Amino acid sequence: MPKLPLDGIRIIDFTVVIAGPAATAKLGDMGAEVIRIESIQEIGTGARTTRAKITKEQMETSPIQRRAYPDGDPGERPWNRGAGFNAHSRNKLCMTVDLKKPEGLEILEKLVAQSDVLIENHATDYMERKGITYDWLKKIKPDIIMVRMPGWGTHGPYAYWRTFGSTAEGHIGRSALSGYQDMDSSHIPWVFPADANAGTIAAFATTAALYHRKKTGKGQMIDLALAENILNILGAPFLDYTMNGRITENPGNRHPSAAPHGTYPTKGEDRWINITVTNDAEWNGFCEAIGNPTWTQNENYASTGSRWENQDSLDEHIQSWTKEQDHFDAMHLLQSHGVPAGPVMDAGDAVRDPHLEARGYFEAVNHSEIGVHRYPGMFFKFSETPLKIRRPAPRLGEDNEYVYKELLKYSDEEYSQFEQDGHIGMDYAPHVP
Repeated sequence: MPKLPLDGIRIIDFTVVIAGPAATAKLGDMGAEVIRIESIQEIGTGARTTRAKITKEQMETSPIQRRAYPDGDPGERPWNRGAGFNAHSRNKLCMTVDLKKPEGLEILEKLVAQSDVLIENHATDYMERKGITYDWLKKIKPDIIMVRMPGWGTHGPYAYWRTFGSTAEGHIGRSALSGYQDMDSSHIPWVFPADANAGTIAAFATTAALYHRKKTGKGQMIDLALAENILNILGAPFLDYTMNGRITENPGNRHPSAAPHGTYPTKGEDRWINITVTNDAEWNGFCEAIGNPTWTQNENYASTGSRWENQDSLDEHIQSWTKEQDHFDAMHLLQSHGVPAGPVMDAGDAVRDPHLEARGYFEAVNHSEIGVHRYPGMFFKFSETPLKIRRPAPRLGEDNEYVYKELLKYSDEEYSQFEQDGHIGMDYAPHVP
């Protein structure tokens, strides 16, 4: 098998929640050795689990958390069974160390000396309070690359604010453009692309910095603000305001120029189809697909502009047709006439989707504590260096022996002492709730 693009690159992973783990997942997929740094003395915010001690009976009263575990069972080690963590931590390793103890930083220092990149996405002061700064890293490894991904970047008035995707997106204006036109802000959908977007940009920035280091021998710090990386997709609303003084209202499913453009009900319970018509050729294809009913000849729908001006009545006509159709059948019919259309699928539909199946998107992965499950696969495909899930998400502390003994050259006696001192383990300490 050919070497992967980032083979030989070692990354220290201090990431949590989604944005940071999404970045290190992509880098691990491309062959980097990603080593997660965790502690058995605390769980932390946005880590692999919310609680160390939880039972299946407790899950019965918590349906949202219950679905995070296979068969709703957290098992004896719930921290190794979480669906979210296991999805974005493939192709990674895990070591444990207590950085609150002086020897903890000494252990990290030895790992830094053998690593290429450190990535973290905590609040700005989190790493600083631990003494893990870019200046500290450079003294150990002058050409190291540090990627920092706080919500608002590392300087400025908001630099030390605590931020999640929801707060960042609300602050920069994206949330106000999400949802239905008749919704107030309390009904904003719980979908935050800021996290996934920042993860992708961070992976790109890391590879660019590695390329720069290869050419110059110099490392650098990357300051990546989660909020700024979602703000840059809002070009049209900001341009409208700066040029015209207008505040863009929530568009719902409407498009600035395409019509019809929306999500329409179909046969079945909570089944829908997305339909977009951007020009007259697609409109003619749509009309032909649905049998050219009389209403399609109305002058109000004769051009793209007139259709856009009369979307309310147009949507009523379209719904009268879609309600009698299966969402997949309607999609195939419209696509056969050159009309962009697709069903709104749930997770079960996606897992069974023939296109995703044909492309091998979902991959079966065997995890020692939860068995075989299908996971979302690669974000992209390389023709010469094929990517895949090479190993499941690591159990807590699974790679301690490799890191401590093989990489850091600690003796068996030192390793045993670290175990006694609470650095090394595969179970959280008894005091962790």
